Amino acid sequence: IAEGFQGAAIEAVRILEDISIPVDLEDREFLLKSATTSLSSKVVAQYSSVLAPIVVDSVLRVVNPATDNNVDLNNIRVVKKVGGTIDDSELVSGLVLNQNAITSGGGPSRVEKAKIGLIQFQLSPPKPDMDNQVVVNDYRQMDRILKEERNYLLNLVKKIKKAGCNVLLIQKSILRDAVNSLSLHFLAKLKIMAVKEIERDEIEFICKATGCKPIADIDSFTEDKLGSADLVEETEVNGSRILQISAAKGAGRTASIVMHGANQYVLDEAERSIHDALCVIRCLVKKRALVVGGGAPEIEVSQRLFELAKAQTGFQSICFQAFAEAVEVIPTTLAENSGLSPISIVTELRNRHANGEKAAGINVRKGAISDMLRENVIQPLLVSTSAIELSTETVRMLMKIDDILASR
Repeated sequence: IAEGFQGAAIEAVRILEDISIPVDLEDREFLLKSATTSLSSKVVAQYSSVLAPIVVDSVLRVVNPATDNNVDLNNIRVVKKVGGTIDDSELVSGLVLNQNAITSGGGPSRVEKAKIGLIQFQLSPPKPDMDNQVVVNDYRQMDRILKEERNYLLNLVKKIKKAGCNVLLIQKSILRDAVNSLSLHFLAKLKIMAVKEIERDEIEFICKATGCKPIADIDSFTEDKLGSADLVEETEVNGSRILQISAAKGAGRTASIVMHGANQYVLDEAERSIHDALCVIRCLVKKRALVVGGGAPEIEVSQRLFELAKAQTGFQSICFQAFAEAVEVIPTTLAENSGLSPISIVTELRNRHANGEKAAGINVRKGAISDMLRENVIQPLLVSTSAIELSTETVRMLMKIDDILASR
């Protein structure tokens, strides 16, 4: 039986490939329709006309349509900001950071022709590994300590300036403060913008987007480790501030999406929806073909398998028949969930497909059968083929378990 199901699954995938529509990544219209289909079942469905172009353009920005056959979604970063509505969301060229520039010491908040350094050490007095106390009983000793601290920080900042760096990103640390007022004063004097609290998981993306390399200690702070950008500036959108690094040179292909929403829940939901839509476009990059939705491909597979079952002999014939019946569960469930009569809808679907209407599917909004291609209800071929392959694999695995022994 397991073998019979495997044969039926292979045939089902072949049928799906036969009825699929090839897609070209240059054809933005088709990609937009796929992204819209994915978003239309989500909470943010009414914003699909805004979010679908953002999703499609962000994927096209990080892949080379001619050669790539996968998309690394880590190259697409979503920054969530409370304030405004989802309509205000946008795709930003370059890199966007949640952190703000530190301007308390009088440092710049806008830098042109930026040279970006990413450091993993802190610009504050070093701390010993063990806790200890120093008792100072003389003001001159106090002055010496302060002078040493001042020289130490001044040397650090001078070396950073000497390498040509004018935007400094500082990784978050739990050991000591990233900067103190003295180092901020020196940075401001030398016109270096400082941004602290860079998270560890952001490092890789920042390096890819700006072309810089993380620097672990001051001695290895050299010009070749710096990234470059045309402009780094702090902007305010809908009451929330973001740091934008635009037109980074020599950087990898990355994209940043800035999401706006009335509250955190809306933003989280929108991010999940965008991730789903990105996965849909990724499926199209992996396997460049589409099938229609609305239960149409499943009915087509079911009918063709019934025909093939007649040509098979022995157990193969019964397995093909059972598989064909099982696939019909999808349109039946879709009809049930839409509040329609499953028996009459599925019967009519069978009839339409028998008459050669391969794209006929269940139109949930109208409660009737219609041409899914005309309604723009489409999905990647990879979704349908993966569903059939993986579910068949699971069934075969369960069938091959003879008995389960309860361990005491």
